[in-house]
Amino acid sequence: MKPFARLSIAAASALLAIGGTPAKDPVNPTCPLNPGWSTNPQMQFTYFEQGGWKIIKGEGRIDKDVVPRLKAALAKHPDLDEIWLSSPGGDARAGNEAGRLIRDTLDVVTRIPSGWACYSACNFMFMGGRSRTIDPGGEFIVHMFTRTGDRSTIDYSVAMGTDATTELIGEIEQDAAQLASEDNDFMIRMFLSRELLTDIMYKQKAVKGSGPDKSTRRCLTLDEARKYGVMNAEFE
Repeated sequence: MKPFARLSIAAASALLAIGGTPAKDPVNPTCPLNPGWSTNPQMQFTYFEQGGWKIIKGEGRIDKDVVPRLKAALAKHPDLDEIWLSSPGGDARAGNEAGRLIRDTLDVVTRIPSGWACYSACNFMFMGGRSRTIDPGGEFIVHMFTRTGDRSTIDYSVAMGTDATTELIGEIEQDAAQLASEDNDFMIRMFLSRELLTDIMYKQKAVKGSGPDKSTRRCLTLDEARKYGVMNAEFE
């Protein structure tokens, strides 16, 4: 990898300009109303060079087949400098696997540029970078993981009666416990503070509650990103 100081100059020249302060989400007040994540139905990887630096943009939803596409992109560009991410999340386990692939394959910087947002499964993909940076105006957005968002499955089990509903609840509990264990293992491997899970991620609601705080998303401040080790590199 090339020196960080030089790298930051090249990357900064391509950051999105933000005009004024973006409107806040009244339901999720720590976050902008319209986060800057890509609306691509599946994450696309685009290679480009700027100022001599080699960069891949990962933009879109993280689906179960993201890892083979990422692996092909990394193999094609073994001297990559940075990976930029913009994603509304997606498959949690695929995000973890993509993060591990980034960590095991290349010594690159993962970056959330100004005006971009990395949510949910994208968090773990981002944390795969040995060096991680979030530009002012970039958003690292977390939530409490859940399987209960699959309303059709829930409605069907309820219609089938108590036994079916009890079985589904058991499956959800088991899967949630397994995913929590995988998240903890990932955090340890990536040298991040597990307090990010206990202090922030696990305290977010899985669905909008009936209390005064109905937020389901939490945007980390840059100070929080530093505190929990999410961001471990800064460039001038």
